[in-house]
Amino acid sequence: MNQHRFQAARAARALCLVGICAVLAACSSPRRVPAPVEDRSAGRPAMQAPAPVASSPSAPSEPGRVLPGAENAGKPGYFTVRPGDTLIRIGLETGQNWRDIARWNNLDNPNVIEVGQVLRVAPPAGEVVARPLPPASAPATPLPPATASASASAPRGTATAATPAPAASPAPAPAAAAGEDELAWAWPTAGGQVLAGFDEQKNKGIDIGGRAGDPVLAAADGRVVYAGAGLRGYGNLIILKHNNTYLTAYAHNQALLVKEDQSVRKGQKIAEMGSTDADRVKLHFEIRRQGKPVDPGRYLPPR
Repeated sequence: MNQHRFQAARAARALCLVGICAVLAACSSPRRVPAPVEDRSAGRPAMQAPAPVASSPSAPSEPGRVLPGAENAGKPGYFTVRPGDTLIRIGLETGQNWRDIARWNNLDNPNVIEVGQVLRVAPPAGEVVARPLPPASAPATPLPPATASASASAPRGTATAATPAPAASPAPAPAAAAGEDELAWAWPTAGGQVLAGFDEQKNKGIDIGGRAGDPVLAAADGRVVYAGAGLRGYGNLIILKHNNTYLTAYAHNQALLVKEDQSVRKGQKIAEMGSTDADRVKLHFEIRRQGKPVDPGRYLPPR
């Protein structure tokens, strides 16, 4: 009996040793580690949202979302934002100060507008947009002779009367119809050859050649509503608002000599000719009547 018990205890010890050995073997086996993942983005800069700037183009909105002002789409005095539009461009195309447009639409950030958004581009009912300048009794710089001034408000090619009596002048063309907002224009440069004429589709103004640094002059009394380089294709640009009808634009300058909201007089030097955003030194000059580009050749006096 004792021998039987001894053999049973011996067998139990053997089984225990086998189990311990199995555990030790498992502990000593190498751990399975997942294969390293190659980080292919190492060294690349993190993608960041672009910071908004004054000339940032409008961004498309989320599909299905109702955009601000959508109920006014197509109504007079409202403008639907298109791809690439900015408040500066919208102001130029509607004949308004971009700051007024921002105010009329309660834009907290005028740099951010959306494609399809509808903006008010006419004064709200009851608001009167003041004229940029009161009538000047005397210009800051010499004007052309009286005969040239008399013909300035009439389109090029229209004959004026031999006497200075205003009643003898023929009726001007429709684009320069007589009215309280009509102006006596002056050339925006003292000289220079016209390099490219007006084309409503390809060239919304005229291009005048010259040398870098040549004076760029205000074509009429007005107020600066934009001075900067935020409109693609125009380089260093100045926009003057002359009254509730007319704006003028002066592009590609090498230096701007006036600031926004500054009043200027006809013939005043406002910039220096340059080649910013252009293939050569030149002045691109536009006249906009209620935002629509018109041929400056029909307004500027002969020279």
